[in-house]
Amino acid sequence: MVKDAEAHAVDDKKRRAFVEAKNQAEALVHQTEKSLKEYGDKVAAPDRTAIENALSDLKEALKGEDAGAIQAKAQSLAQVSMKLGEAMYAQQQGGQPGGQPGGDAGGSPGDAGKKEDVVDAEFTEVDDDKKKSA
Repeated sequence: MVKDAEAHAVDDKKRRAFVEAKNQAEALVHQTEKSLKEYGDKVAAPDRTAIENALSDLKEALKGEDAGAIQAKAQSLAQVSMKLGEAMYAQQQGGQPGGQPGGDAGGSPGDAGKKEDVVDAEFTEVDDDKKKSA
């Protein structure tokens, strides 16, 4: 049994690389399609066409068994879909109060005029055993 495992170790590594590449590529396809559906109108027409072409190339590569081709097409899609990510980021920034990253522009609108009573205090931990013996 050990000899069989050693004999097929190379095949197992290749199969594992293929499965991992395929899983990552399928996740990328899903995410890109979802983002394209949601934010595709925010991207320039040539960029959208490039994304769609790279997406279809990756889908075609997923039909095969070549891990290297899948990884190359996935990398290509990731590169061209950066424009889509920029559009998503720009839209999110436009929707945030003050347009600042993180969305906190000095508090929420309902907090205007409210002051919190915050007390800054110092404390000392007292050990009960020492307290009783003193």
